[in-house]
Amino acid sequence: MPLPLVTQLRFARSEFMRCLQGVSPEDAVRRILPMNCISWTVGHLASQENQFWVYKAQGVSLYPELRKLVGFGRPASTPPYAEMLQAWQEITRAADTYLESLSLETLTTFFPGADESVGTLLQRNLYHYFFHTGESHAVRQVLGHPDLPQFIGDMDQAIYRPN
Repeated sequence: MPLPLVTQLRFARSEFMRCLQGVSPEDAVRRILPMNCISWTVGHLASQENQFWVYKAQGVSLYPELRKLVGFGRPASTPPYAEMLQAWQEITRAADTYLESLSLETLTTFFPGADESVGTLLQRNLYHYFFHTGESHAVRQVLGHPDLPQFIGDMDQAIYRPN
């Protein structure tokens, strides 16, 4: 059974994807200044998971170009939505390989050269999803999308449980 924080990260991912249901490829690349477009956000979150859970944790280099395209502090871009979704799906599947292996003891360890523990990186990744879910929801509101998700979805798969 995965650690509670891993379960919460998966829930955050599912809420992000729920927020994106019905977004067209055309709307996904529309930029509402000063926010980034939705396709950028998908790639951006994929890039973080790739950096933490695939590259640092497993030494595997998936989509090495993502950091230059959608990484923190990089210039705004409007990458194709389908490409960003594909990268996100592949990266999160690869990340899950590592995340499934986590133990309470692992959470207090550090990747070489890292300033934050694995547990803190996991929290950072989790909160990052909710930050960008809200931003993507705002972009969709401005674009006039009807029937957007309200509040937090079904938490049956992410109920509270102590470590």
